[in-house]
Amino acid sequence: MSCFKGKYADELIKNAAYIGTPGKGILAADESTGTIGKRLSSINVENVESNRRALRELLFCTPGALQYLSGVILFEETLYQKTAAGKPFVDVLKEGGVLPGIKVDKGTVELAGTNGETTTQGLDGLAQRCQKYYEAGARFAKWRAVLKIGPNEPSQLAINENANGLARYAIICQENGLVPIVEPEILVDGPHDINKCADVTERVLAACYKALNDHHVLLEGTLLKPNMVTPGSEAPKVTPDVIAEHTVRALQRTMPAAVPAVVFLSGGQSEEEATRNLNAMNQLKTKKPWSLSFSFGRALQQSTLKAWTGKEENVQKAQAAFLVRCKANSEATLGTYKGDAQLGEGAAESLHVKDYKY
Repeated sequence: MSCFKGKYADELIKNAAYIGTPGKGILAADESTGTIGKRLSSINVENVESNRRALRELLFCTPGALQYLSGVILFEETLYQKTAAGKPFVDVLKEGGVLPGIKVDKGTVELAGTNGETTTQGLDGLAQRCQKYYEAGARFAKWRAVLKIGPNEPSQLAINENANGLARYAIICQENGLVPIVEPEILVDGPHDINKCADVTERVLAACYKALNDHHVLLEGTLLKPNMVTPGSEAPKVTPDVIAEHTVRALQRTMPAAVPAVVFLSGGQSEEEATRNLNAMNQLKTKKPWSLSFSFGRALQQSTLKAWTGKEENVQKAQAAFLVRCKANSEATLGTYKGDAQLGEGAAESLHVKDYKY
């Protein structure tokens, strides 16, 4: 038997395909308590439960936004939260045709003997957590592995260790009913050019799919959340067409057609950059056996945060900004974005954070 077919196999395949529906994508709202604190402090809002809940209610209850989304990734706290009116967020999402997802990793730790490379923790007790999250309404999961480009990085050790961790996570999720999003993020930090990023991305993705196969993962019931192939943060920028060409080629060389969709991370690009790059990929005339979509956190929320600033009277303005980005990215998944979105404050600014911790 080439892959594991447990009792959830049909459901996993159906849900993975649904998340990859063209015209829809994922809102990543699974920032840990510490990370959301940094977002809130940028607009001078205190990091307390009521403010975290208010921000997420603002996003999930934006009129018209959920039609552009197929999934929302939640942090554990958010999975169990309710709107101010007492309705569970999970129900708000499901009624809007959006699958709730859950971040299941426990962050990164350094690999001893490497130059600051990391592996991701969280396999212990993962099966039990997945069962609990499934009961609470979650239908997919996310696990972030982080690699970096340096003179001798990523090392083969870091590539293998992270690929195996992702594969082990993926099969545990599938045994317990959750579609695993496989996220090997290669950080944009550094002065390298786009060819170096393409080389590393191809090596990392090849290792990931070898590991997923070795672990008998049902590829049709998974999604891939990779970085786009771009020059490093300290290198000259290139056009969306060049990014599209290098990114799609890296996927063609490494990613099986059995996987239904790619949901790109934004990786510190500005809101507008991320949208334009995704649009360019979907306009590219070449073989693309998977749908190319988004799983954006910062690149869906930045102008919304700036418009909100934690004030009740700004909620409608902030929701309007969020709707603009959702619609723009929905169009980008179809290759029909014209670059005509009303740019809210912050939409064009780089969201890059060196050595980004999630």
